[in-house]
Amino acid sequence: MNFDFSGVLHGVLLGAGLYLFLRCVVGGFFTVDQNERAVKTAFGRAERLGPGLTNRTGPLSEGLARTDEERYDYPRLRVIPPGGPYFKWPWEKVHKVSVATRTLNMAQDPESPRANQGGKVLEAVTKDQLNTGLTGQIRYRVSEKNLYAFLFGVKQPIVHTMAYFVSILRERIANFEAPPHSPDEQRASQPAEAAVVSGVSINDLRKNMRDLNEHMDRECKGSEARYGIVLDASLITSIDPPNEVESALAAINTAHNHVSSEVSLAQASADQKIVQSRRAVEIETLRAQTEVEPLVALSSELALLKRSGPAALAGYVRNIRLGLYSKAQQVVLGVKNG
Repeated sequence: MNFDFSGVLHGVLLGAGLYLFLRCVVGGFFTVDQNERAVKTAFGRAERLGPGLTNRTGPLSEGLARTDEERYDYPRLRVIPPGGPYFKWPWEKVHKVSVATRTLNMAQDPESPRANQGGKVLEAVTKDQLNTGLTGQIRYRVSEKNLYAFLFGVKQPIVHTMAYFVSILRERIANFEAPPHSPDEQRASQPAEAAVVSGVSINDLRKNMRDLNEHMDRECKGSEARYGIVLDASLITSIDPPNEVESALAAINTAHNHVSSEVSLAQASADQKIVQSRRAVEIETLRAQTEVEPLVALSSELALLKRSGPAALAGYVRNIRLGLYSKAQQVVLGVKNG
């Protein structure tokens, strides 16, 4: 039996060539979906946009404190946009990332699913030492401008981002004070605020939930430069105290509502009396003017008669006297002595 060594060698070379063709040429093409971005690395090094170009050169670092800019100084990468087919060599690796917006319960702990009551309620301590439960969601997406931080800078970026968000939120809850209102705003908002008591931290937080969400949006801008994740919105939906505090708080609110109702009634009664007093003054003023007006007209007429001559005034007095005589039944006349 003759062994054909050259034929085996040709077969091995042909198989190796076919494998390399499939591995390097056919397997080297890839595409990127519409909701994805990709970064290509060669021997573990990601392709940069340019030498020395980092996230400190653009507006990306605006959300960072100056003391943190050097710590989170990541290079800018060349991002492969959606489309394709693209080609990569065997020594290159493609990292695809979904940039679609996602929502996450703010109480969820990616490392400990049982924490925060199974990821449903996030506890925080208010300024007056009350434990309160927060529920809501956060909306986030991966930053296309800082993929280095998301892919290579942080091992678990979503874990760091959640911890970053929770720390800012708890710090804000612990130091929150309701902003002072101007007198006009207080009068305008008095009916709406009658349902809750001002000065109690939980009530202040509930009334200013929108300000709290806006504050979180501002303070969490640094997450993009830190971890490559953009927090689009913080949606705190409810702030609830513990059950033992809820009953006491309800009693306080009820008493406050009763006092507010009594104050409103007293104020309405006072306003009504003021209006009635003003009306009475107007009526009496008109009545006095009615009585004074004929006297003023008579005075003017007598002045005109006096300027016409002494006989005119005496004749006017005589005519008035004759008119009175015609109406009187008896007349008593005085007699001058001498």
